[in-house]
Amino acid sequence: MTDDLLKRAKDKFGNAEVYRVRSESYPISFENNHLKEVMRRDQAGVALRVISNGRVGFSSTTNPERESELVDRVGTLAPFGSEAKFEFPAQADIPDVATYDSAVENITNESLIKKGQRLLDALLAKWPEALCDVRFGRSMAEESVQNSAGVERSVKHSGYYAAIGAQLIRGTDMLNVWASHSSHNVFGEDVEDRVLAEVLEALEHSKELASAPSGDVPVLFTPRGVAATLLDPLLSGFNGKNVVTGSSPIIGREGEKALDSRLSVYDNPLLAGASGSRPVDDEGIPARKIGLIENGVIGEPVFDLQTAGQAGRKSTGSAQRGLASTPNPGISVVDIAAGDTPYAQMLAEMEDGLIIEGLLGAGQGNELGGDFRANVALGYRVKNGEIVGRVKDTMISGNVYTVLDNIEAIADTSEWVYGSIRTPAMRCRGVELASGGDAS
Repeated sequence: MTDDLLKRAKDKFGNAEVYRVRSESYPISFENNHLKEVMRRDQAGVALRVISNGRVGFSSTTNPERESELVDRVGTLAPFGSEAKFEFPAQADIPDVATYDSAVENITNESLIKKGQRLLDALLAKWPEALCDVRFGRSMAEESVQNSAGVERSVKHSGYYAAIGAQLIRGTDMLNVWASHSSHNVFGEDVEDRVLAEVLEALEHSKELASAPSGDVPVLFTPRGVAATLLDPLLSGFNGKNVVTGSSPIIGREGEKALDSRLSVYDNPLLAGASGSRPVDDEGIPARKIGLIENGVIGEPVFDLQTAGQAGRKSTGSAQRGLASTPNPGISVVDIAAGDTPYAQMLAEMEDGLIIEGLLGAGQGNELGGDFRANVALGYRVKNGEIVGRVKDTMISGNVYTVLDNIEAIADTSEWVYGSIRTPAMRCRGVELASGGDAS
C-alpha cells in the first residue's frame, strides 16, 4: 500500500522516497559486580528524500505530529541540497536472507538477568579481585523504504548480544579486558561460555608483564586484533565516498595484484545470522556479496546511489542510513577467508614477537591512506613460541597495504568478532614497534 507521505511528496515533486524505522530494545547491564540497570528503549521516525529541480531535499522527524510538515520542509531545503546524481530505483528481486528470529520476542528480562549473574559469578570465582561488567540485550526493528519508482520494501531485524568485561587494578597498572558476541539469532550458553573463556584467557595471559620486543619481529593479530588494527584503514579505501573525493588509495587499481595472494576479503550481507546481514540495502536495492580483495587482487568499492552516480558506476546495494541523514555507502558484514595454518603452529613458529588483541586510540595517522598508529591496549610478548606476559607502554604503526603484503601465515579457522566480522588470525611483518621501556 502506498505511503500517504510518499503520495503527497510524489504529487508535488515527482521523485520521492520515504524511509521509516521503528525499533525497541531491552538492554540489561551489570557494572562493578552488581546489577545496574534494566531498560527499554524505543525509536520510531520517518525520513523523506526528494529530487527537486535536480537537487536533493531531505528532512526527517521522530514526532508523528510533525510528519505532515515534511513535504513543505524538503521543498524549502532542496534548492540548497546536493546535486542529485541518481534516480530512485525500481523494484527488483531480492535474495532470501534470514534477519529475524521470533524467539527474541519471547526472552524476558528476568532470564537475561539470570544469564548475566551466571557469567558474573563464573568470572568472579576465578578472579575475585576483578571489577566485572556484563551486558545482555535483545532488540526488534523494522525498516521500510518506498519510492516513486515502485520500490516497496520492509525488512524486520532482530538482535541479541552478550558482552563481558573485567578490570584489574594493581598499583599504577590498570587492565581492561572485553569480549562480546551478537547475532540476529538467539544463541545459547555454549556461545556465552566462549565469550567468557576469551576474557578468562586474556586475564591469564596478562598475569605477568613483559618488555616489548624490538626490531623487525613478526606480529600476530588475533581475530580481535585484525578487527581493531587493520580493518578500518583497509576498508576506508573501499568506501565509495572516499573514491569520489579522490582520497582512496585504490583509485585506478581495481584488478591490480597489490596484497598477499592468500588474502581474500568480502562484504557479505547474505551471511545468515550475522548481525549486519540483510537482503536489501537502505535504498531498496538488493544486497549482494562483494569481493573487496580476492587472492590479493583489488576488487570493487562499495557505493550507494549518490556516490555511484558521482563515480559513473552502479550502486552495489551498500547504502546505510539513520533517520537524521541521507544514505552513505558502508560495509555490512566483513568476511575474510581462512588460510591453511593452525593457530597453534602460527604461535609456535615465533621465536620472538608480539600478539595484538586490542588497541587504544586506533585511527591516528592518515587512515584514508591505509596508515595506522596506536597504543597497544592488550598485547602479549612471545618468546620461543610461548606467551611470556602482557606488554605495556607500546605503540604500533604501519601501513595496512604494506602489512597485508607481508603476511607470513593466515589461520585455518575464522572467528566472529562483534557478530559482524568473521576473520582468521594473521601473522605479519612490516609493523613498527615503539616501547616506553622495560616491564615493571
